[in-house]
Amino acid sequence: MCMLIQRPFWYLRHGQTDWNAQNLSQGRTDIPLNATGEAQAVKAGASLARHWRDGVTPIARIVSSPLVRALRTAEAARDAIAQASGVELPLTTDAGLEEVCFGVKEGQPMGDWYDPWIAGEYTPDGCEPFDELKHRATTAVNRALEGEGLPLIVAHGALFRSLRAAMGLPINVRLANAVPLYITPHDGKWELQAFE
Repeated sequence: MCMLIQRPFWYLRHGQTDWNAQNLSQGRTDIPLNATGEAQAVKAGASLARHWRDGVTPIARIVSSPLVRALRTAEAARDAIAQASGVELPLTTDAGLEEVCFGVKEGQPMGDWYDPWIAGEYTPDGCEPFDELKHRATTAVNRALEGEGLPLIVAHGALFRSLRAAMGLPINVRLANAVPLYITPHDGKWELQAFE
């Protein structure tokens, strides 16, 4: 089983899309941010920029999913951080951080298939099994954690559920759009702190 490296990191789910607002399953379908999502991404960056003044360990670099909703969130947050703090963070992408492929369920309402998918009891046609997602996501985050300083990882909701599973936390917890999380290991347990 792939385990997360015991190092702190920041995590940011992408801003809102029209499909989020309609409670539709996005998966790998490359849906852009809507106006609300753009504003959320800028707000997240401004919130993160405060940490250069407040003494919290600042971010060293940003690693994003290449899907447009995540990458645009990463770019907007990076630009807001630069504007507020003067710090220009490097930004790279990692395909391992892409959202799960939901196969035939993409574009469909989130439904009663989701819990059985997480439990490994049901996998929709063309969908990536949850255990495979967990391995892929953990491997990608570990790549980011092997670099210098703290990374900000910008990615997706279902992908974060798989990271929660890898951290031994309750899995099926919805992550808000564009709310930065500071994630730290303490005595073998993981703590998540939201910054709004």
